[in-house]
Amino acid sequence: MSSRIVLALALAGAALTAQAQTCDHNNIRPSAPAARFIVDSNKGTVLDTRTGLTWKRCVEGQSGEACVGSTVYLNWGAALSRAEASAFAGFKDWRIPNSKELESLLEVQCYGFAINLSVFPNDPSTWVWASSPDADYAYGAWLANFDGGGSIRDYRSSNNAVRLVRGGQ
Repeated sequence: MSSRIVLALALAGAALTAQAQTCDHNNIRPSAPAARFIVDSNKGTVLDTRTGLTWKRCVEGQSGEACVGSTVYLNWGAALSRAEASAFAGFKDWRIPNSKELESLLEVQCYGFAINLSVFPNDPSTWVWASSPDADYAYGAWLANFDGGGSIRDYRSSNNAVRLVRGGQ
């Protein structure tokens, strides 16, 4: 495949992603602007300077600077176990974020992708597990919605995406 075709396909993919994310820059102040984050492309991590948390840049199943690959969807218990077993970038203290930490990544001025795509590229725009159990329902836990924003409870047996964090708590 020629380099021109590869470049054209890459630009078309970027245009599709940009079209899928809708942001209201005029009426809503950004909640997660790129300037708040320090991306370490070599490690695949992102430091949030506001919270002090270090995030794995890609959701589980994706990798590389552009976060390519198939998102892994796990039930809540498997998500907690995967985080505990992770040694990504040489760190062994990865965990599933609590609901407030996870919600701190939501970009409230955007939907379609309610996350800053310049910081977290190729995000799957889906539900992501929080470590927070549902206090009102023994079989539930919290998730953040990276499609339209906000949080919801779901059965712990449901399969959802996983994003790892370290630091804090």
